[in-house]
Formats: sequence, structure tokens, C-alpha cells
Amino acid sequence: MQTPLASPVPVLRLPRGPDGSSRGFAPDGRRAPLKPEVPETPESSVIHECRESQEQQARATLRERYLRSLLAMVGRQVSFTLHEGVHVTAHFGATDLDVANFYVSQLRTPIGVQAEALLRCSDIIAYTFKV
Repeated sequence: MQTPLASPVPVLRLPRGPDGSSRGFAPDGRRAPLKPEVPETPESSVIHECRESQEQQARATLRERYLRSLLAMVGRQVSFTLHEGVHVTAHFGATDLDVANFYVSQLRTPIGVQAEALLRCSDIIAYTFKV
């Protein structure tokens, strides 16, 4: 059995809709979908599936390149560019399963050297290393 939350969770209430009783936005308002509704024909569905397939292939290729770059970084000196223009260097060790954190050693920062550290990937803008 789950324990109740200690503090209430805030809830966002949408404004009243154009008909006065519903909540939300007018379907023809400025938040309406940007894509015009086009009736689907057999030819357009084939083109749409082909486009999705190409996009999926491109995403798979980019993901593979990214994972290969992570493998190539192991044990190398890597320069990281973080938010606010902060540049740090470190020896890359590993990443977690979700690729949310990088484990590094000998992290050189503007204020000193840290023997070991975890860098959050969300804080990293770019990284470079020599092959």
C-alpha cells in the first residue's frame, strides 16, 4: 500500500473553453495545430511511411555514431563545454545505462582538480577528444 504524499501536488487548471463549460482552448485559436488536415490517399500514406522509415534510419545512424563516440572516449582526455561557457577537461571513464551521467577522473575545472566526478549529460553542451 502506498503512503499518502506529505504535501499536496499542485494542479494546473486550464481556463474555460470558448463554449463556457469545457476547459481548454478553442480548436481554431492560436494554439491550433500548424499542419493543415489533408485527406489521406493510398499514395500519401505510402509517401508518409517512406518518410518515417527514412527518418527512423537517420535516427538509428545518429544513435550508433553517438554510442561509438562514447566507446572511443574511454580512457582518453576529453574536453567538455558546459553551460555558461565553462570549459573542463577530464579522463573519460564510463557512462550509466541511460547515458544521463558521465563518470570522469582527473576533472580539471577553473577552480581546481577533482580526482573523480560525475558530469550530468544535461549540463554538457559539447565534448571533444583526439582519436
